[in-house]
Amino acid sequence: MNQFLSDYGLQILYKVWEHLYISALSVGLGVLFAVPLGAVFSKAQRIAPLVMNVVGFLQTIPSLALLSLMLPIFGVGKLSAIIALFLYSLLPILRNTFVGISSVDKSYTDAAKGMGMSSLQILLQVELPMALGIIMAGIRVSVVYVISWTTLAAYIGGGGLGDFVFNGLTLYRIDLLLMGALPVTALALSIDLLMKALENKFTLEKRNI
Repeated sequence: MNQFLSDYGLQILYKVWEHLYISALSVGLGVLFAVPLGAVFSKAQRIAPLVMNVVGFLQTIPSLALLSLMLPIFGVGKLSAIIALFLYSLLPILRNTFVGISSVDKSYTDAAKGMGMSSLQILLQVELPMALGIIMAGIRVSVVYVISWTTLAAYIGGGGLGDFVFNGLTLYRIDLLLMGALPVTALALSIDLLMKALENKFTLEKRNI
């Protein structure tokens, strides 16, 4: 065991950082795009189902197929992986933002209008804060999915812990396979617990309003 850690310890740390970097950037882009879009579509509910269906269709494409489709456009490496994972992250965040804002009690928005607040002020100061618990639930789902799917980034040269998994499969080495799979599982579970705590916090704050 000591020899194993001596041989691979620094490499494991680097691959964990690489895995988190790819995952965080993909979900971060998903939040930047999906939250504003969800807010817009909550005010334009006629076109919302069409957009949801388009985004939902992207999630029906097998992960390896979508990663492969990125190669001719963005080439081998992290960029293709990040773009593909970004597309996968969109649906839960977009859907939960739409549902969260749409479900805000109209009495709150009517009161805000009565106070002279603009539509943008109502969105930023009333609707988004009240929908934050539901939005966080969508982000939580995306984060856990993306951390798991980032393992496949190694398939197109994106790096991360998937390198160990694919090397283990290629060389028939269980130690390398576990060295990739176990940290991915630990990361997904740890971040899921953290996101769940944040989701509960924002949900509780909404109830106390």
